[in-house]
Amino acid sequence: MTISADMDLSQLPFWSLPQAHRMETFRRLRALDQPRFVPEQPVPFIKSGAGYYALVRHADVVEASRTPEVFSSEPCSNSIPDMPRWLAVYFGSMINMDDPRHARLRRIVSRAFTPRVLAKMEEDLERAAAEIVDQAIKEGPGDFVTQVAARLPVRVICDMMGVPPALHDLVLRRTNVILGNADPEYTGIGPELTRLNVARGLARLIHAGYSLNRLAARLGDERRKRPTGDLVSLLVNGEERLTSQELGSFFILLVVAGSETTRNAIAHGLKLLTDHPDQRRLLTDNFEGLIGRACDEIIRYATPVIQFRRTVTREHVMNGMRYRPGDKVLLFYNSANRDEAVFRDPDAFDLTRDPNPHVGFGGPGPHHCLGAHLARREMTVMFRELFTRLPDIRSVGEPDYLLSNFINGIKHLRYAY
Repeated sequence: MTISADMDLSQLPFWSLPQAHRMETFRRLRALDQPRFVPEQPVPFIKSGAGYYALVRHADVVEASRTPEVFSSEPCSNSIPDMPRWLAVYFGSMINMDDPRHARLRRIVSRAFTPRVLAKMEEDLERAAAEIVDQAIKEGPGDFVTQVAARLPVRVICDMMGVPPALHDLVLRRTNVILGNADPEYTGIGPELTRLNVARGLARLIHAGYSLNRLAARLGDERRKRPTGDLVSLLVNGEERLTSQELGSFFILLVVAGSETTRNAIAHGLKLLTDHPDQRRLLTDNFEGLIGRACDEIIRYATPVIQFRRTVTREHVMNGMRYRPGDKVLLFYNSANRDEAVFRDPDAFDLTRDPNPHVGFGGPGPHHCLGAHLARREMTVMFRELFTRLPDIRSVGEPDYLLSNFINGIKHLRYAY
Protein backbone atom coordinates (compact mmCIF):
# COMPACT_ATOMS: atom_id res chain seq x y z
CA MET A 1 0.00 0.00 0.00
CA THR A 2 1.35 3.42 -0.94
CA ILE A 3 1.93 5.75 2.01
CA SER A 4 0.20 9.09 1.59
CA ALA A 5 2.05 12.25 2.58
CA ASP A 6 -0.13 12.80 5.64
CA MET A 7 0.67 9.29 6.93
CA ASP A 8 4.44 9.16 6.32
CA LEU A 9 5.79 8.79 9.83
CA SER A 10 9.40 9.10 8.65
CA GLN A 11 9.03 12.62 7.28
CA LEU A 12 9.52 15.51 9.71
CA PRO A 13 6.66 17.55 8.15
CA PHE A 14 4.27 14.87 9.44
CA TRP A 15 5.38 15.70 12.99
CA SER A 16 4.62 19.38 12.49
CA LEU A 17 0.95 18.60 11.73
CA PRO A 18 -1.66 19.28 14.45
CA GLN A 19 -1.65 16.58 17.11
CA ALA A 20 -5.30 15.71 16.42
CA HIS A 21 -4.38 14.96 12.80
CA ARG A 22 -1.47 12.77 13.85
CA MET A 23 -3.57 10.82 16.32
CA GLU A 24 -6.18 10.22 13.61
CA THR A 25 -3.38 8.83 11.41
CA PHE A 26 -2.38 6.40 14.15
CA ARG A 27 -6.02 5.37 14.59
CA ARG A 28 -6.12 4.47 10.91
CA LEU A 29 -2.85 2.56 11.24
CA ARG A 30 -4.23 0.56 14.20
CA ALA A 31 -7.19 -0.44 12.05
CA LEU A 32 -4.93 -2.16 9.48
CA ASP A 33 -4.58 -5.95 9.50
CA GLN A 34 -0.81 -5.79 10.00
CA PRO A 35 1.84 -3.23 10.99
CA ARG A 36 2.78 -0.95 8.13
CA PHE A 37 6.32 -0.90 6.77
CA VAL A 38 7.61 2.68 6.61
CA PRO A 39 10.70 3.59 4.54
CA GLU A 40 13.36 5.55 6.39
CA GLN A 41 14.02 9.16 5.55
CA PRO A 42 17.60 9.60 4.28
CA VAL A 43 19.72 11.81 6.54
CA PRO A 44 22.99 13.31 5.27
CA PHE A 45 26.15 11.91 6.93
CA ILE A 46 24.23 9.02 8.55
CA LYS A 47 23.71 5.63 6.91
CA SER A 48 20.01 4.89 6.59
CA GLY A 49 18.33 1.51 6.48
CA ALA A 50 15.43 0.28 4.39
CA GLY A 51 12.80 1.17 6.94
CA TYR A 52 10.83 -0.19 9.88
CA TYR A 53 7.53 -1.73 10.91
CA ALA A 54 5.35 0.66 12.89
CA LEU A 55 3.99 -1.14 15.97
CA VAL A 56 0.96 0.96 16.86
CA ARG A 57 -1.25 -1.42 18.84
CA HIS A 58 -0.98 -1.76 22.61
CA ALA A 59 -0.70 -5.56 22.40
CA ASP A 60 2.22 -5.42 19.96
CA VAL A 61 4.10 -2.80 21.97
CA VAL A 62 3.65 -4.79 25.18
CA GLU A 63 4.65 -8.12 23.66
CA ALA A 64 7.74 -6.69 21.97
CA SER A 65 8.75 -5.02 25.24
CA ARG A 66 8.41 -8.30 27.08
CA THR A 67 10.46 -10.22 24.53
CA PRO A 68 13.90 -8.53 24.48
CA GLU A 69 15.57 -11.73 23.29
CA VAL A 70 13.69 -11.25 19.99
CA PHE A 71 13.16 -7.48 19.93
CA SER A 72 16.62 -6.24 20.81
CA SER A 73 17.70 -2.78 21.98
CA GLU A 74 21.01 -3.27 20.20
CA PRO A 75 22.59 -1.72 18.23
CA CYS A 76 20.45 1.25 19.27
CA SER A 77 16.95 2.01 20.47
CA ASN A 78 16.96 5.82 20.44
CA SER A 79 17.68 6.29 16.73
CA ILE A 80 15.92 4.96 13.64
CA PRO A 81 19.14 4.69 11.59
CA ASP A 82 22.00 2.88 13.27
CA MET A 83 23.89 5.43 15.32
CA PRO A 84 27.42 6.04 14.01
CA ARG A 85 30.22 5.56 16.52
CA TRP A 86 30.99 9.28 16.67
CA LEU A 87 27.50 9.80 18.12
CA ALA A 88 27.24 6.54 20.08
CA VAL A 89 30.27 7.52 22.17
CA TYR A 90 28.01 10.11 23.84
CA PHE A 91 24.52 8.69 23.39
CA GLY A 92 25.16 4.93 23.50
CA SER A 93 23.84 4.42 27.02
CA MET A 94 22.28 1.36 28.63
CA ILE A 95 18.99 1.91 26.78
CA ASN A 96 20.92 0.70 23.72
CA MET A 97 22.00 -2.55 25.39
CA ASP A 98 20.61 -6.00 26.08
CA ASP A 99 21.41 -8.27 28.98
CA PRO A 100 23.86 -9.04 30.44
CA ARG A 101 25.45 -5.63 29.76
CA HIS A 102 22.16 -3.85 30.35
CA ALA A 103 21.45 -5.79 33.55
CA ARG A 104 24.85 -4.89 34.99
CA LEU A 105 24.45 -1.16 34.37
CA ARG A 106 20.83 -1.10 35.50
CA ARG A 107 21.80 -2.91 38.71
CA ILE A 108 24.44 -0.26 39.44
CA VAL A 109 22.35 2.82 38.65
CA SER A 110 19.19 1.48 40.32
CA ARG A 111 20.83 2.44 43.62
CA ALA A 112 19.59 5.96 42.93
CA PHE A 113 15.94 4.96 42.63
CA THR A 114 15.23 2.76 45.65
CA PRO A 115 12.17 3.69 47.78
CA ARG A 116 14.52 4.60 50.63
CA VAL A 117 16.52 7.06 48.50
CA LEU A 118 13.40 8.59 46.98
CA ALA A 119 11.78 8.98 50.41
CA LYS A 120 14.80 10.99 51.54
CA MET A 121 14.32 13.31 48.56
CA GLU A 122 10.76 14.30 49.46
CA GLU A 123 11.72 17.38 51.48
CA ASP A 124 14.19 18.45 48.81
CA LEU A 125 11.49 18.14 46.16
CA GLU A 126 9.05 20.24 48.15
CA ARG A 127 11.65 22.91 48.85
CA ALA A 128 12.71 23.04 45.20
CA ALA A 129 9.11 23.36 43.98
CA ALA A 130 8.43 26.15 46.47
CA GLU A 131 11.54 28.07 45.38
CA ILE A 132 10.65 27.68 41.70
CA VAL A 133 7.14 29.03 42.31
CA ASP A 134 8.61 31.86 44.43
CA GLN A 135 10.78 32.88 41.48
CA ALA A 136 7.91 32.56 38.99
CA ILE A 137 5.77 34.86 41.14
CA LYS A 138 8.63 37.32 41.41
CA GLU A 139 9.13 37.34 37.62
CA GLY A 140 5.44 37.38 36.75
CA PRO A 141 3.63 35.20 34.18
CA GLY A 142 5.58 34.49 31.04
CA ASP A 143 6.71 31.13 29.69
CA PHE A 144 5.55 28.25 31.89
CA VAL A 145 8.13 25.86 30.44
CA THR A 146 11.21 27.95 31.11
CA GLN A 147 9.98 29.41 34.39
CA VAL A 148 8.43 26.30 35.94
CA ALA A 149 8.16 22.98 34.09
CA ALA A 150 11.79 22.66 32.98
CA ARG A 151 13.25 23.86 36.27
CA LEU A 152 12.24 21.17 38.73
CA PRO A 153 13.39 17.97 36.92
CA VAL A 154 16.75 19.43 35.86
CA ARG A 155 17.38 20.68 39.38
CA VAL A 156 16.47 17.31 40.87
CA ILE A 157 18.74 15.37 38.52
CA CYS A 158 21.63 17.81 38.94
CA ASP A 159 21.30 17.69 42.72
CA MET A 160 21.30 13.88 42.61
CA MET A 161 24.51 13.92 40.58
CA GLY A 162 26.17 16.67 42.63
CA VAL A 163 26.26 19.18 39.76
CA PRO A 164 26.88 22.68 41.18
CA PRO A 165 23.87 25.04 40.92
CA ALA A 166 25.88 27.43 38.74
CA LEU A 167 25.92 24.74 36.01
CA HIS A 168 22.21 23.85 36.04
CA ASP A 169 21.34 26.27 33.24
CA LEU A 170 24.17 24.91 31.10
CA VAL A 171 22.84 21.37 31.59
CA LEU A 172 19.36 22.54 30.61
CA ARG A 173 20.64 24.23 27.43
CA ARG A 174 22.62 21.16 26.39
CA THR A 175 19.60 18.94 27.08
CA ASN A 176 17.45 21.14 24.83
CA VAL A 177 19.90 20.64 21.97
CA ILE A 178 20.06 16.86 22.42
CA LEU A 179 16.32 16.33 22.49
CA GLY A 180 15.55 19.11 20.06
CA ASN A 181 18.01 17.78 17.49
CA ALA A 182 15.58 18.29 14.58
CA ASP A 183 14.04 21.54 15.81
CA PRO A 184 15.32 24.74 14.16
CA GLU A 185 15.21 26.68 17.45
CA TYR A 186 17.77 24.40 19.06
CA THR A 187 19.89 23.05 16.22
CA GLY A 188 18.93 24.92 13.07
CA ILE A 189 18.06 21.72 11.20
CA GLY A 190 14.29 21.89 10.70
CA PRO A 191 12.19 19.78 8.34
CA GLU A 192 14.43 20.43 5.32
CA LEU A 193 17.34 18.02 5.78
CA THR A 194 19.90 19.80 3.62
CA ARG A 195 23.55 18.84 4.05
CA LEU A 196 24.39 22.28 5.45
CA ASN A 197 21.55 22.25 8.01
CA VAL A 198 22.31 18.70 9.11
CA ALA A 199 26.04 19.45 9.40
CA ARG A 200 25.34 22.43 11.64
CA GLY A 201 22.85 20.47 13.71
CA LEU A 202 25.17 17.51 14.16
CA ALA A 203 27.99 19.82 15.23
CA ARG A 204 25.76 21.31 17.92
CA LEU A 205 24.58 17.86 18.97
CA ILE A 206 28.14 16.55 19.30
CA HIS A 207 29.18 19.65 21.25
CA ALA A 208 26.26 19.18 23.66
CA GLY A 209 27.09 15.50 24.17
CA TYR A 210 30.80 16.22 24.64
CA SER A 211 30.08 19.00 27.12
CA LEU A 212 27.84 16.85 29.34
CA ASN A 213 30.16 13.87 29.02
CA ARG A 214 33.14 15.91 30.21
CA LEU A 215 31.14 17.40 33.07
CA ALA A 216 30.28 13.90 34.28
CA ALA A 217 33.87 12.72 33.86
CA ARG A 218 35.16 15.59 36.00
CA LEU A 219 32.60 14.83 38.70
CA GLY A 220 33.58 11.15 38.58
CA ASP A 221 37.28 11.96 38.99
CA GLU A 222 36.51 14.18 41.98
CA ARG A 223 34.23 11.62 43.68
CA ARG A 224 36.72 8.79 43.28
CA LYS A 225 39.18 10.87 45.30
CA ARG A 226 36.67 12.44 47.69
CA PRO A 227 33.28 10.65 47.86
CA THR A 228 30.47 12.87 49.10
CA GLY A 229 27.53 10.46 49.22
CA ASP A 230 25.85 11.80 46.07
CA LEU A 231 24.84 9.60 43.16
CA VAL A 232 28.16 9.98 41.31
CA SER A 233 29.97 8.80 44.44
CA LEU A 234 27.78 5.69 44.54
CA LEU A 235 28.32 4.98 40.85
CA VAL A 236 32.12 5.25 40.72
CA ASN A 237 33.00 3.57 44.03
CA GLY A 238 32.26 0.13 45.44
CA GLU A 239 32.60 -3.39 44.06
CA GLU A 240 30.52 -2.63 40.95
CA ARG A 241 31.26 0.73 39.43
CA LEU A 242 30.86 2.65 36.21
CA THR A 243 33.80 3.47 33.98
CA SER A 244 34.32 7.10 32.97
CA GLN A 245 32.71 6.38 29.57
CA GLU A 246 29.74 4.62 31.16
CA LEU A 247 29.29 7.46 33.65
CA GLY A 248 29.27 10.06 30.88
CA SER A 249 26.69 8.17 28.82
CA PHE A 250 24.55 7.52 31.89
CA PHE A 251 24.65 11.18 32.90
CA ILE A 252 23.41 12.20 29.46
CA LEU A 253 20.66 9.57 29.65
CA LEU A 254 19.67 10.72 33.13
CA VAL A 255 19.50 14.45 32.41
CA VAL A 256 17.74 13.85 29.10
CA ALA A 257 15.31 11.03 29.89
CA GLY A 258 15.14 11.85 33.59
CA SER A 259 14.07 15.42 33.00
CA GLU A 260 12.26 15.40 29.67
CA THR A 261 9.34 13.14 30.59
CA THR A 262 8.61 15.12 33.73
CA ARG A 263 9.18 18.50 32.14
CA ASN A 264 6.75 17.81 29.32
CA ALA A 265 4.26 16.03 31.55
CA ILE A 266 4.05 19.13 33.76
CA ALA A 267 3.67 21.43 30.74
CA HIS A 268 1.11 19.19 29.02
CA GLY A 269 -0.63 18.81 32.37
CA LEU A 270 -1.24 22.53 32.79
CA LYS A 271 -2.52 22.77 29.21
CA LEU A 272 -4.82 19.75 29.61
CA LEU A 273 -6.20 20.93 32.96
CA THR A 274 -6.85 24.35 31.44
CA ASP A 275 -8.65 22.85 28.44
CA HIS A 276 -10.70 20.50 30.66
CA PRO A 277 -12.01 22.61 33.55
CA ASP A 278 -14.29 19.80 34.74
CA GLN A 279 -11.27 17.55 35.24
CA ARG A 280 -9.39 20.35 36.95
CA ARG A 281 -12.23 20.80 39.44
CA LEU A 282 -12.20 17.09 40.19
CA LEU A 283 -8.49 17.31 40.95
CA THR A 284 -8.51 20.45 43.05
CA ASP A 285 -11.55 19.22 45.06
CA ASN A 286 -9.71 16.01 45.99
CA PHE A 287 -6.06 16.60 45.20
CA GLU A 288 -4.48 13.97 47.43
CA GLY A 289 -7.03 11.35 46.48
CA LEU A 290 -6.80 11.90 42.73
CA ILE A 291 -3.30 13.14 41.93
CA GLY A 292 -1.90 9.62 41.44
CA ARG A 293 -4.43 8.82 38.74
CA ALA A 294 -4.04 12.33 37.32
CA CYS A 295 -0.30 11.87 36.80
CA ASP A 296 -0.85 8.60 34.95
CA GLU A 297 -3.63 10.05 32.80
CA ILE A 298 -1.49 13.04 31.84
CA ILE A 299 1.36 10.67 30.91
CA ARG A 300 -1.03 8.43 28.91
CA TYR A 301 -2.74 11.25 27.09
CA ALA A 302 0.37 13.30 26.29
CA THR A 303 2.92 10.43 26.03
CA PRO A 304 6.07 12.58 26.26
CA VAL A 305 8.28 9.84 24.75
CA ILE A 306 6.70 8.96 21.40
CA GLN A 307 8.68 5.86 20.37
CA PHE A 308 11.70 3.65 20.77
CA ARG A 309 13.24 1.27 18.27
CA ARG A 310 13.91 -2.45 18.50
CA THR A 311 15.79 -4.77 16.08
CA VAL A 312 14.61 -8.32 15.45
CA THR A 313 17.20 -11.01 16.28
CA ARG A 314 15.52 -14.08 14.80
CA GLU A 315 12.52 -15.17 12.80
CA HIS A 316 9.44 -14.56 14.89
CA VAL A 317 5.66 -14.45 14.50
CA MET A 318 3.76 -11.93 16.60
CA ASN A 319 0.01 -11.46 16.32
CA GLY A 320 0.00 -13.00 12.84
CA MET A 321 2.92 -10.94 11.48
CA ARG A 322 6.20 -12.66 10.57
CA TYR A 323 9.40 -10.77 11.37
CA ARG A 324 12.87 -11.67 10.14
CA PRO A 325 16.35 -11.11 11.58
CA GLY A 326 17.49 -7.53 11.08
CA ASP A 327 13.99 -6.08 10.76
CA LYS A 328 13.53 -2.81 12.59
CA VAL A 329 10.37 -2.07 14.51
CA LEU A 330 9.29 1.17 16.19
CA LEU A 331 7.24 0.93 19.37
CA PHE A 332 4.84 3.86 19.12
CA TYR A 333 3.81 4.45 22.71
CA ASN A 334 1.62 7.41 21.76
CA SER A 335 -0.54 5.16 19.59
CA ALA A 336 -0.60 2.27 22.08
CA ASN A 337 -1.88 4.71 24.70
CA ARG A 338 -4.91 5.51 22.53
CA ASP A 339 -5.71 1.92 21.55
CA GLU A 340 -9.48 1.41 21.48
CA ALA A 341 -9.00 -2.26 22.30
CA VAL A 342 -7.55 -1.35 25.70
CA PHE A 343 -8.80 2.10 26.72
CA ARG A 344 -12.46 3.05 26.93
CA ASP A 345 -13.04 6.34 25.11
CA PRO A 346 -9.26 6.69 24.57
CA ASP A 347 -9.36 10.27 23.24
CA ALA A 348 -11.06 11.52 26.40
CA PHE A 349 -8.93 13.09 29.13
CA ASP A 350 -10.30 11.38 32.23
CA LEU A 351 -8.55 11.70 35.60
CA THR A 352 -10.75 8.96 37.07
CA ARG A 353 -9.59 6.39 34.51
CA ASP A 354 -9.01 3.07 36.26
CA PRO A 355 -7.36 0.82 35.30
CA ASN A 356 -4.89 2.76 33.20
CA PRO A 357 -2.34 0.32 31.72
CA HIS A 358 -0.51 2.99 29.72
CA VAL A 359 2.99 2.51 28.33
CA GLY A 360 4.08 6.11 28.81
CA PHE A 361 7.12 4.94 30.77
CA GLY A 362 7.89 2.22 28.23
CA GLY A 363 6.32 -1.18 28.04
CA PRO A 364 6.87 -3.94 30.60
CA GLY A 365 10.22 -5.66 30.61
CA PRO A 366 13.85 -4.79 31.36
CA HIS A 367 13.71 -1.29 29.85
CA HIS A 368 10.74 0.03 31.83
CA CYS A 369 11.70 3.50 33.07
CA LEU A 370 13.71 3.38 36.30
CA GLY A 371 12.63 6.90 37.18
CA ALA A 372 8.86 6.44 36.77
CA HIS A 373 8.17 6.79 40.48
CA LEU A 374 10.40 9.85 40.76
CA ALA A 375 8.61 11.48 37.80
CA ARG A 376 5.23 10.94 39.48
CA ARG A 377 6.55 12.44 42.72
CA GLU A 378 7.89 15.51 40.92
CA MET A 379 4.58 16.03 39.13
CA THR A 380 2.67 15.64 42.38
CA VAL A 381 4.84 18.08 44.32
CA MET A 382 4.81 20.70 41.56
CA PHE A 383 1.05 20.61 40.90
CA ARG A 384 0.35 20.72 44.64
CA GLU A 385 2.53 23.81 44.98
CA LEU A 386 1.01 25.49 41.93
CA PHE A 387 -2.64 24.88 42.78
CA THR A 388 -2.15 25.79 46.44
CA ARG A 389 -0.37 29.09 45.84
CA LEU A 390 -1.67 30.01 42.37
CA PRO A 391 -5.20 28.55 42.31
CA ASP A 392 -6.10 30.43 39.13
CA ILE A 393 -3.03 29.41 37.13
CA ARG A 394 -3.86 28.48 33.54
CA SER A 395 -2.24 28.20 30.14
CA VAL A 396 -2.91 30.91 27.57
CA GLY A 397 -3.09 30.21 23.84
CA GLU A 398 -1.55 27.29 22.01
CA PRO A 399 1.81 25.80 22.99
CA ASP A 400 4.90 26.03 20.82
CA TYR A 401 5.57 22.36 20.15
CA LEU A 402 8.95 20.73 19.58
CA LEU A 403 9.53 19.43 16.06
CA SER A 404 10.41 15.82 16.80
CA ASN A 405 9.38 12.25 16.01
CA PHE A 406 10.83 11.14 19.35
CA ILE A 407 9.65 13.59 22.01
CA ASN A 408 6.16 15.08 22.31
CA GLY A 409 7.63 18.25 23.71
CA ILE A 410 6.36 21.71 24.53
CA LYS A 411 9.06 24.33 24.06
CA HIS A 412 7.07 27.34 25.24
CA LEU A 413 3.67 27.81 26.89
CA ARG A 414 2.26 31.17 27.92
CA TYR A 415 0.40 31.19 31.20
CA ALA A 416 -1.43 33.50 33.58
CA TYR A 417 -2.63 33.43 37.16
